Amino acid sequence: MFHLRTCAAKLRPLTASQTVKTFSQNKPAAIRTFQQIRCYSAPVAAEPFLSGTSSNYVEEMYCAWLENPKSVHKSWDIFFRNTNAGAPPGTAYQSPLSLSRSSLATMAHAQSLVEAQPNVDKLVEDHLAVQSLIRAYQIRGHHVAQLDPLGILDADLDSSVPADIISSTDKLDLAVFKERLRMLTVGGFYGSHESDFDKVFHLPTTTFIGGQEPALPLREIIRRLEMAYCQHIGVEFMFINDLEQCQWIRQKFETPGIMQFTNEEKRTLLARLVRSTRFEEFLQRKWSSEKRFGLEGCEVLIPALKTIIDMSSANGVDYVIMGMPHRGRLNVLANVIRKELEQIFCQFDSKLEAADEGSGDMKYHLACITMINRKTDRNTLSLVANPSHLEAADPVVMGKTKAEQFYCGDTEGKKVMSILLHGDAAFAGQGIVYETFHLSDLPSYTTHGTVHVVVNNQIGFTTDPRMARSSPYPTDVARVVNAPIFHVNSDDPEAVMYVCKVAAEWRNTFHKDVVVDLVCYRRNGHNEMDEPMFTQPLMYKQIRKQKPVLQKYAELLVSQGVVNQPEYEEEISKYDKICEEAFTRSKDEKILHIKHWLDSPWPGFFTLDGQPRSMTCPSTGLEEDVLTHIGNVASSVPVENFTIHGGLSRILKTRRELVTNRTVDWALAEYMAFGSLLKEGIHVRLSGQDVERGTFSHRHHVLHDQNVDKRTCIPMNHLWPNQAPYTVCNSSLSEYGVLGFELGFAMASPNALVLWEAQFGDFNNMAQCIIDQFICPGQAKWVRQNGIVLLLPHGMEGMGPEHSSARPERFLQMCNDDPDVLPNLQEENFDINQLYDCNWIVVNCSTPGNFFHVLRRQILLPFRKPLIVFTPKSLLRHPEARTSFDEMLPGTHFQRVIPEDGPAAQNPGKVKRLLFCTGKVYYDLTRERKARNMAEEVAITRIEQLSPFPFDLLLKEAQKYPNAELAWCQEEHKNQGYYDYVKPRLRTTIDRAKPVWYAGRDPAAAPATGNKKTHLTELQRFLDTAFDLDAFKKFS
Repeated sequence: MFHLRTCAAKLRPLTASQTVKTFSQNKPAAIRTFQQIRCYSAPVAAEPFLSGTSSNYVEEMYCAWLENPKSVHKSWDIFFRNTNAGAPPGTAYQSPLSLSRSSLATMAHAQSLVEAQPNVDKLVEDHLAVQSLIRAYQIRGHHVAQLDPLGILDADLDSSVPADIISSTDKLDLAVFKERLRMLTVGGFYGSHESDFDKVFHLPTTTFIGGQEPALPLREIIRRLEMAYCQHIGVEFMFINDLEQCQWIRQKFETPGIMQFTNEEKRTLLARLVRSTRFEEFLQRKWSSEKRFGLEGCEVLIPALKTIIDMSSANGVDYVIMGMPHRGRLNVLANVIRKELEQIFCQFDSKLEAADEGSGDMKYHLACITMINRKTDRNTLSLVANPSHLEAADPVVMGKTKAEQFYCGDTEGKKVMSILLHGDAAFAGQGIVYETFHLSDLPSYTTHGTVHVVVNNQIGFTTDPRMARSSPYPTDVARVVNAPIFHVNSDDPEAVMYVCKVAAEWRNTFHKDVVVDLVCYRRNGHNEMDEPMFTQPLMYKQIRKQKPVLQKYAELLVSQGVVNQPEYEEEISKYDKICEEAFTRSKDEKILHIKHWLDSPWPGFFTLDGQPRSMTCPSTGLEEDVLTHIGNVASSVPVENFTIHGGLSRILKTRRELVTNRTVDWALAEYMAFGSLLKEGIHVRLSGQDVERGTFSHRHHVLHDQNVDKRTCIPMNHLWPNQAPYTVCNSSLSEYGVLGFELGFAMASPNALVLWEAQFGDFNNMAQCIIDQFICPGQAKWVRQNGIVLLLPHGMEGMGPEHSSARPERFLQMCNDDPDVLPNLQEENFDINQLYDCNWIVVNCSTPGNFFHVLRRQILLPFRKPLIVFTPKSLLRHPEARTSFDEMLPGTHFQRVIPEDGPAAQNPGKVKRLLFCTGKVYYDLTRERKARNMAEEVAITRIEQLSPFPFDLLLKEAQKYPNAELAWCQEEHKNQGYYDYVKPRLRTTIDRAKPVWYAGRDPAAAPATGNKKTHLTELQRFLDTAFDLDAFKKFS
């Protein structure tokens, strides 16, 4: 509507009929909105009846005339027509007819103005039609662009041409094309002759097709629009709701002659195509029966990526972090990252021995980091390792990028950027793509623009695109964040290079995401061993006949005289020689070092050979004055004139009382762990849903002024003058994307405590892919240590099956320790060695103090392991869940096991039952034991660290109570929770001398009941079992 009004104002005059026709079609009822574009222009002084007292009446008449010119007196009809026709001041009004000769002459003049109006109307209509035509190409030109290099498919899955586009492309039948031209001239313009296309039209400001020319013939307008929007580049951008950004894109693609390349640029492009193509051909010759997921059919990807990196580097970027699936990965490693070719070739040697711990991974999953750039020699390029779970690495790359920006103070993304590569089927089909896009502009997650490159094979494994997506393009998900999308035919290398330049410039200019869709094909099947003719026979018949893009482009440059045939052949032989020499060197490689493939080596943290600098962990306790200081800040508002909520005032008062009494609850223990690490220069980042306040309203790390909107205070950032920054950020309602992001953030540096908290532990399964493919096996697959912390609220409290269980059984099942082998308990630093050998640490703390210690231990360890913490809910405010400062002072440590310290421990010979448990159920057990007065007969030992399993400490406990039967007690169902993990390890600990009985809920499909009464009944039943000393005799 805005564009139409602007055009109408420029192309006055309008007739009443045209005005009504234009506006009443869309808004027939909103008549009075037309007053803003009234066109009568006679000054009030020239028309004496247009006074203040009569203006309302005139306006009413004008609105009525707009609806129906015949509804007003003839004199008013003439007045409004003359005014719109541009009559000079004072001449628009004509008095009623008289029989005098002068009056008849005046009336004849007025009539001539009215009769002349149709030509003016026609001029306006024609210009508006041209503007609509231009806009139609800008909006829908990509639908008729020639994007498929095979010429058999439509990239948008639609062979039709939009009705408002006049295109001579192959999509449009010639007869249809001629009919559209006829309708265009007869229905909208001067006539039906060929000469009509030579009429000149003024161009609107929303197009750049004119260059320096303000007007063009219609024929040239259509030709230039086709050149801009309907050739080998399809541009989607008109959905962007920012005029400046739209104008920027129009200028980049509409300006005549803008897509020009120098001969030097063309030769560089050819050389890069040679490397890309010959690399794949070399691998095919040497290892024809090996899977490598080659790039054949999209060889242009390599020069495309190098163009993006070159342009970004020229604009100041010095660190590029990349993520990609397996297709083309080896080629990217060789020709973009510049990994040594012999290191890549030796991966194909089946006799190569692994020198690192762990399982390793496929060659097309490995990561790498290098420092090289053709133009500047200063770029750091990093390729993040990925699993076969397509798109899973997207948020990981974003998190790593955010971390690198954070550590170098790059608040605008000018120094560090990310490039993500995608496949067409995965980009459309994987929900993680959507989750990642929605992190792109959030304050604590934005990386200030990512360049997305889609390798659009137009097929997914064997699935046709029409069966793989409902959207026209695989890239339509990017529209949700107003990211421009540039589709390009990959068999036109120069078009690809230009689009990549524009994408890099867009990211540098607007710091927002952009998508490059390389419409290509896959010359082989899903892998080199696959037969694609089974399912896509017609496509692959065409592919077999398709001339490679290198050959096409080389022939073009030879014909243009840019290079000659000998120069081209010399370029090929030069790279072939490089590959052969690297192949020869690769035969000398006998050992595979996966640590050479790290994407973040953490220089200085390990020794030169990648080992920890020590195998000890210092005390995690703190001086009392530090604890007191942190507690005082945590219970105050360190900003003046800041009004907090009354309920929060009571919470802070309670904290002050705890500090005064030298005691901490759960929230205060966490505060002290974080604050003390900040004092030591360790950045702490806590992320997740509602973490600023805390799901259970216990944390309150961000205070909100009750009188000033959006004014907040984070007391944690007011602890010390030179402390590290504390980041606490509510995330989007995403688990998969956000956990992947935080995992990537934790990759960048070992000197940061990065935590992700689930709203409820139950929801961690929404991020199961990140847990299963990255966190659990990351070190084994990629020698990649990571210290990320997962806080998973867990506990059976009658809140139903979706708000009770963090599924501890799943985490414990994936632990890599052997339940049937008792380790060497006499080994020096046994507990630290256990931690070093495990794949992750799983704890369920029962006291705030132990939670404090385990968080600090995570940083004080000389290596990094993921930490899984099952955090409580009811214990957050439980009066017995308190820890004295005495248990947090220097010399204190995290307690892997908390032994019985009551009457039973004083006289262990009389103890008849030793209950092992973990977490919150301990408080249910102690309450029941007290009620039954069994403190001397039943001992309760808490296992705080479940994995690695504390064999040494539990052996001491079992030996301490020689006459006691052993039982494991848990509140979870028998087929869930910890029982299946703990039982065989306890049996191994005691050399299977005794049975380990079970007290807990019966097996069940759901994690918990939703009925409160049933919950309490189940609780009492297993408590009865736990304290019935005869309960297991029938099984003996």
